[in-house]
Amino acid sequence: MGLIGRGLDLIFGDGRNVIAETAGIFRENAEKAGDREAAMKAAAMQQFAAEFAGQRKGLFDRIIDGANRLPRPILAFGTIALFVVAMVDPLWFSSRMQGLALVPEPLWWLMGAIVSFYFGARHQAKGQEFQTSVAETVARAATVSRNIEVLDGMRTPKPAPAAAPAASVAAPAGEANAALDAWRAGNGR
Repeated sequence: MGLIGRGLDLIFGDGRNVIAETAGIFRENAEKAGDREAAMKAAAMQQFAAEFAGQRKGLFDRIIDGANRLPRPILAFGTIALFVVAMVDPLWFSSRMQGLALVPEPLWWLMGAIVSFYFGARHQAKGQEFQTSVAETVARAATVSRNIEVLDGMRTPKPAPAAAPAASVAAPAGEANAALDAWRAGNGR
């Protein structure tokens, strides 16, 4: 038992577990990782608390904070409003889009760069595709206007046609109709 005991003492001796220590080199200890993560979150929360503790925002700070929150909702609701206006008054919408077609290309590039910087991950190709689609939409404005006129013309009530004279019930010439003959006989005609 001495040889086996020394072999086990070599692996598990002195209160250590050589297998667990060796496995710890290749695999993270989950319990210690959880402790480190909890300590990191606590430190971050303390940093946030220290940053905002004792700060009373003035009127200017509150106004700027509110203004910083406006661009995204304004652009989102503004885009939806453009779709609504395009359906309600297509000619007004088309004339405004025609005005946008007169904007020089370098200004579109500058506007695209500002919007991409503000919102992130926007690409100039999307802006150029949008400009092309606006031009195509403006080109279709005349067709849309004619179609609306045709549709409005269909709404105008037309006079009802004159009532046709009542047709007498008779069999076509040269044909016998047994059912009609039986009905005539039953009604005394």
